Amino acid sequence: MQNQREIEKGFVKQIQKHQGILHKICFIYSNSNADKEDLYQEIVLQLWKSYPLFRNEAKFSTWMYRVALNTAITLNKKAALFENHKTQLRDEYSIAEDIDYSEDIKILYKAISKLSKIEKAVIMLWLEEKAYSEIAEIIGISEKYVSVKLVRSKKKLAKLIKMIS
Repeated sequence: MQNQREIEKGFVKQIQKHQGILHKICFIYSNSNADKEDLYQEIVLQLWKSYPLFRNEAKFSTWMYRVALNTAITLNKKAALFENHKTQLRDEYSIAEDIDYSEDIKILYKAISKLSKIEKAVIMLWLEEKAYSEIAEIIGISEKYVSVKLVRSKKKLAKLIKMIS
């Protein structure tokens, strides 16, 4: 049996190792820097609460994606109930000024921000070069549905990119 200190160290090590996943999800599912920070903290909290349930049946990163995406989607649903102007904010989507992204990346992220929650997740995981089976496991849908959703999302994304650029 591991003691609590060893468990905490292992958790922190995994979070540090895979923090890029969290930053990408926060960037895709948040509109402002403050929202990104809040979402990051909420995801880490949910990961910590769920950590005792992690049984190493999947890779840590796969499990982390699942918890993080579910947290982001759930928080977005709650926020939508209280914020009717969410769509306006998305239309004015701004990228963090302290990060110097190329214009193409800015356009891509702005287009991704206009996708539905499930489309964002599928596209983000596909851009991370995850296999359909892993995307299906993370999101909780079938591989066939991943394939269908990906084709439709890529077409929609291409149209959005043309409109934005």
